[in-house]
Amino acid sequence: MIYVAGIDIGSTYSKALLLDESFKVAGRAVRRTGFKLALAAESVFDELLKDAGLERSQVTYVAATGYGRYTVAYRHTQLTELTAHARAAVHLFPGTRTILDIGGQDIKAIRVDAEGRVKAFRLNDKCAAGTGAFLEKTARYLGITTDQIGEYALRSKNPKPVSSVCAVFAESEVISHLAGGVPAEDIMMGAMVALGGRAVQLMRRVSLEPAYMLTGGMTRNAAMIHALEQNLKDKLQVAPDGLGQLNGAYGAALLGLLRVQKLIAEGKPIPATASQINLNEVTAKRRWSAIATKKAAPPCATGACPTPVRIVRKPLEEARA
Repeated sequence: MIYVAGIDIGSTYSKALLLDESFKVAGRAVRRTGFKLALAAESVFDELLKDAGLERSQVTYVAATGYGRYTVAYRHTQLTELTAHARAAVHLFPGTRTILDIGGQDIKAIRVDAEGRVKAFRLNDKCAAGTGAFLEKTARYLGITTDQIGEYALRSKNPKPVSSVCAVFAESEVISHLAGGVPAEDIMMGAMVALGGRAVQLMRRVSLEPAYMLTGGMTRNAAMIHALEQNLKDKLQVAPDGLGQLNGAYGAALLGLLRVQKLIAEGKPIPATASQINLNEVTAKRRWSAIATKKAAPPCATGACPTPVRIVRKPLEEARA
């Protein structure tokens, strides 16, 4: 049995997904990334294997993507988040043409063709007020957890807009609303409406083309989906069974499996992992340095070697005279 893993090391969460040779999901894992990306890569892979009931030796191929893809030492290849999200989106919903991915530190708007190739994209990573991190920080001010954001915001009767586009000023605005007696759920929903408006503006910059798909952690947030659809005035496709958050890992695994199938069809071996390649390079360098010794200069043919000319620089005053 062939198993291919997709590892998505994001700035906030690390995701992993395993596909078998029939393109069925065999395992999944999600965990906080933290500040040690390499450790997160190892931990999320261990959790993936545990969920699938497999050993590392049973995984044929690993494709890494995301912010920290180069820290995945056991990867066979790496690819950009844009490529991974685009391919997974069209695989799950063939009619998809515009993708919105809301991450912890950025938002991506991607327009794709029928084959899942990226035709245009825009990123908003300049300020936290335009990312999922802003909602998490707002939730902390309101004393609720990240998982409670959507349910809490849906209680809102009169959303209070958070109009500031700068994270610092937006936080001050949230505090001001709280001090003014605005219900917390109205503030939370207002923050979502503001974020949804910025996200749709980003989508317009890649030329909106239906059908639309939402990916990332916000796919678990019903209030955020509602706010986006209200602004977009159209429906957003969301992958079932929580796969929306793992869309990047899904795309990496999908492209990895297609690569493995091609290698097998051509009779080629599976390539080495990044750590194996680096180890081989270090070993090769050490072996070369051990044998590449400098030879002693041969004696002069006449028996008397010429005396080297010594250049003596004069003081500046003497040289001017």
